[in-house]
Amino acid sequence: MPAHSPAPDGLPPQRSASGPEQQPERLDAFMARANAQYYATHPLLTDFITAPEISQVFGELLGAWAATVWLSMGQPKRVILAEAGPGRGTLMADMLRLITARVPAFAQALEVHLVETSPLMQQAQAKALAPFVARFPGIAPVWHTTLDSLPDGPLILVANEFLDALPIRQFLHTAEGWQEHYVQNGAFCCVPCPAPSLPDGRTLDPEYVVEVCEPALEVARLLGNRFARSPGAALFLDYGHTSSRTGDSLQALRHARPAKPLEAAGEADLTAHVDFTAFAAAAQQAGATVRGAVTQGTFLRALGLMERTEQLAAHASPQDAADLRSGAHRLAAPEKMGHLFRVMALTSPSLPMPPGFMKGPAE
Repeated sequence: MPAHSPAPDGLPPQRSASGPEQQPERLDAFMARANAQYYATHPLLTDFITAPEISQVFGELLGAWAATVWLSMGQPKRVILAEAGPGRGTLMADMLRLITARVPAFAQALEVHLVETSPLMQQAQAKALAPFVARFPGIAPVWHTTLDSLPDGPLILVANEFLDALPIRQFLHTAEGWQEHYVQNGAFCCVPCPAPSLPDGRTLDPEYVVEVCEPALEVARLLGNRFARSPGAALFLDYGHTSSRTGDSLQALRHARPAKPLEAAGEADLTAHVDFTAFAAAAQQAGATVRGAVTQGTFLRALGLMERTEQLAAHASPQDAADLRSGAHRLAAPEKMGHLFRVMALTSPSLPMPPGFMKGPAE
């Protein structure tokens, strides 16, 4: 994806009062450029906190989830355990602590691969995983900048708050027809365009902004194609929706506070809600089986969030026990992250339903 898009026909560049004229830039190009600068220059997780940082139980449950999937694959002697967007490495470290302690045969079989573009993040991840590499040299992590460079073979992938940071495009229907949002001088401008489409074939409501995340759809198709020919499962946990009427969900955090997304590019973390309906359709069309999306609260409770929390709390100091219970509440309660975050799994059609997903209708 180019860092800058050329000015569209019929839309002359405007001159900024504070500098040279700026060419209109498509929203997804603006978002990709701004986030790349933000993650390359800001301290880790400056403006937000993710689930693995809230409670170690989150990573332990996902480690148990991965081990169960490996068993359902027939315990292959070599399996790739990958994470997309690994942050500080906390989630993978918590997963490996559970796996190495409880399922050593899985630990002996796995290769750890991390999809991360930021050198700052890679350094933190290497430090977080160093204790496990010392005991199991075979799990020394290998870094990738894209998912498509992961090696062939059985794959178990986890991705927490990965899809929400991928750049989106925005479309709206006006009296003059379909228009696409470009960014110019810190504000939106509209450019005529063909009608957008989404893989689920929904009817687009002209009263709502239509958001399309092309990189997320590419991820879904990539994994769908892979899982159709090779055993694998991928778990995505992110804030998002399953509605066909989405509206404008672009948002920014700067200094841990909501900010205007188009101001101070590179100084704020830009995200958008994940369209799990479109993501699921793209994966299914490529050959994967889709489970969910279910709410994060439903998923984590089904995996034993409360039971594991109480096990740890029983052997902790009063303050640590209170922190553990508070963390579990924050992860699962409907008024916290429990309903805002959704969980979806993509699997090979030959694999059974993975843990955490109900057989009935998705929430």
